[in-house]
Amino acid sequence: MTTTRWRPPEGASGTADAGGGREPTANERDLAALLDRGLEGLGLPLPSAARQRLLRYVALLARWNRTYNLTAIREPERMVTHHLLDSLAAVPALDRVAAGRATFSVLDVGSGGGLPGIPIAVARPEWRVTMVDPVQKKGAFLIQAIAELGLGNARAATFRVEELATPAPFDVVISRAFADLAAFVQAALRHVARDGRLVAMKGVHPDAELAELPPSVEVEEMLVLAVPFLDGARHLVVMRRRT
Repeated sequence: MTTTRWRPPEGASGTADAGGGREPTANERDLAALLDRGLEGLGLPLPSAARQRLLRYVALLARWNRTYNLTAIREPERMVTHHLLDSLAAVPALDRVAAGRATFSVLDVGSGGGLPGIPIAVARPEWRVTMVDPVQKKGAFLIQAIAELGLGNARAATFRVEELATPAPFDVVISRAFADLAAFVQAALRHVARDGRLVAMKGVHPDAELAELPPSVEVEEMLVLAVPFLDGARHLVVMRRRT
């Protein structure tokens, strides 16, 4: 698997966190409190090091976003609520899929700025997380973020998922706003292990998309996600191969 390094925007490297011998700013304290309340609302406790890493990711994403337009969301506060918490809301469902497995691998398709892949990799360092996106600037950001956050369990590739070659299939292939369900299944099913799952993160209940699913898969679960601080509908579609 090849990767391409992009020149970071000025000031994007060496992202500061609350450590490093300085006191956190008022804004950093506010973001940390917002994240803590959100994680409590999700019922997803994380150690301090993981929470700090998530906030460093938000700072890095905000810096790169000023130059490379990785996401339409500009405000760090909304990055915490609309990106971090929204992505982490899928982790409890993935925990159930991972239960009893000695190892667990996740492929994030159309990862963009690392969503949901980077929050998942931070929250579950024992899992192996691969992120793929065909856009060079996004792939470059993923590589930089993995390096700066010290995510030894994560990797990134700049490919269309249809062109991706991997040594083994994944336990879960997940997407967030990648494509409609039928297109997601067509592009990603070959990357799913025989007992694995396809997981799609959606907004409103995708009735029309469900009706267009190919016969190769069936819906195992349709979960309503309650994401703290977000009023919009969130659903998680968990699919598996038909036997």
